[in-house]
Amino acid sequence: MGQLEEMQVFVRVVEAGSISRAAEQLGVAKSVVSRRLSALEQRLGGSLMQRTTRRLSLSETGQQFYQRSLGILAEVEQLNQDAHNQKQTLSGSLHIAVPLSFGLSHLNSAFDAFMRLHPELKLKISLSDSQHNLVAEGIDIALRIAELKDSSLRAKKITPINFVLVAAPSYLAKHGEPKHPQDLKQHKILHYSLSPPHWQLTGPNQQVHQLHYQAHVSANNGDLLRDLAIAGHGIAYAPTFIAWQAITTGELSVVLGDYQLSPLHAWAVYPNTRYLPQRSRVMIDFLAQRFGLNPYWDQALSRYLQR
Repeated sequence: MGQLEEMQVFVRVVEAGSISRAAEQLGVAKSVVSRRLSALEQRLGGSLMQRTTRRLSLSETGQQFYQRSLGILAEVEQLNQDAHNQKQTLSGSLHIAVPLSFGLSHLNSAFDAFMRLHPELKLKISLSDSQHNLVAEGIDIALRIAELKDSSLRAKKITPINFVLVAAPSYLAKHGEPKHPQDLKQHKILHYSLSPPHWQLTGPNQQVHQLHYQAHVSANNGDLLRDLAIAGHGIAYAPTFIAWQAITTGELSVVLGDYQLSPLHAWAVYPNTRYLPQRSRVMIDFLAQRFGLNPYWDQALSRYLQR
C-alpha cells in the first residue's frame, strides 16, 4: 500500500474516533487498519496517536499530519474530480442519511432518477429521523429538516418545509372547527414527539399566538400521526410533504388556514472538511434542483390554503 492510501486510512481513523469504527466504514478488518497505521508511523519515524482501550488521542505530530493530510487529499480529490468532469461520470460510493417519512414519500423516485444518470455510483441510504454524527458514522451527506445549530457542519438549502394544521372532516363535524388558535385548547392534539409541545401561529394581522398543549397522542413518525388524523382522532401539525395528498383527496381538511405556521427548510449537511467530493456536490445540486423553492406538493396545495 502506498503512502497516500495510508494517509486516507489515518484520516478516517481520526474522524471515526476509533480503529474499529474506521475499519467498519472502510469495509476491512480491524487488523488491516492497525497494520496500515503502524506502517505509516514506521515510515514517518514517530507516533501519530496514543491508543487506549477507550479512545484515541493525536500527538502534536499527529495533529499537524492530520491537517496537512486533509490538504493533500483535497488536492488529490480535486484532480480526480477534474478528470471525472471530462467524462461526466461519477463512481465510488456515497452514503446519504435522510429522514424516514421524507425519504419514503419523496426520495424513492429522486434516487431512481439519480442512479439512472450515474449508474456507476454506489449509494448507501440510511433512513432515520435521528441526528447522525456524520464524521463518526462515515456519512457523506445528511438531509435534515430543522433549524441548523451545528457549526461543525456545512449546509445547503434543498427546499422549504411548510406546515399545516389538519383534521378529518368527520372529526371537525363532531367537535367543531376552531376559528381562533385559543380554540385548539378544546381539541385533541396529535403531537410529533421530536418537536416541542407548543405551536406558534401568526394571524392575518401578523399577531403571534403561542399555544402550549397536552398531547392526546404523541408519536415520533409523521405518517402515523397523519393516518390517526384521517381516522378522526384529533388535529395534527403536519408538514405539507406528508399531508398534501390527504388534503387534495378530502381525507383531511386544513384547520385555521388563514394562520401561518413557522416554516423550516430541508438542508443537505456535510462534514466541514476542506473539500466536497464531486459525487456529493452533484447529489446536493440534483436534490435542490428537483425540489426547488416551490416543491410540487406545495404547488398541489396552493388552492387549499387561504394565505
